[in-house]
Amino acid sequence: MSLSSDAIYTQPSESQIEDLVATFYARIRSDPELGPIFRQAIGEDWGPHLRTMCSFWSSVMLTTGKYKGRPIPAHLKIGGIEPRHFAQWLSLFEATAHDLFPPALAAAFVERAKKIAESFKLAFAFHSPDPAQWAAGLPPLVRP
Repeated sequence: MSLSSDAIYTQPSESQIEDLVATFYARIRSDPELGPIFRQAIGEDWGPHLRTMCSFWSSVMLTTGKYKGRPIPAHLKIGGIEPRHFAQWLSLFEATAHDLFPPALAAAFVERAKKIAESFKLAFAFHSPDPAQWAAGLPPLVRP
């Protein structure tokens, strides 16, 4: 069985996932807004988190099933996260993907990252004492 040309350009290798994770989190660490939030949650030893993120993105992009965690409950415990942080996270992720990969592969990563960010924002809105602060960046609810 051969892969279609689209699959070749939109399915990363594990090595490419590792490159994305390493580069992206280096940018996160140096970001004045996101760096402190991540350092508060992760501490000084980023190795375990980077390995977890490689497993996560391998599961997302390659459906390997390597990641077994529950990311939303873990992130809900982190203090200080605001809607603007998701926009900054996504901006850094998108720039990293486009810096590292051909357009089709970068777009595949970014498409999934946008869905992940939206899911997280919905979870934060649901659990927030002020859900209205999260509403601006969310799609309108569609009722049957």
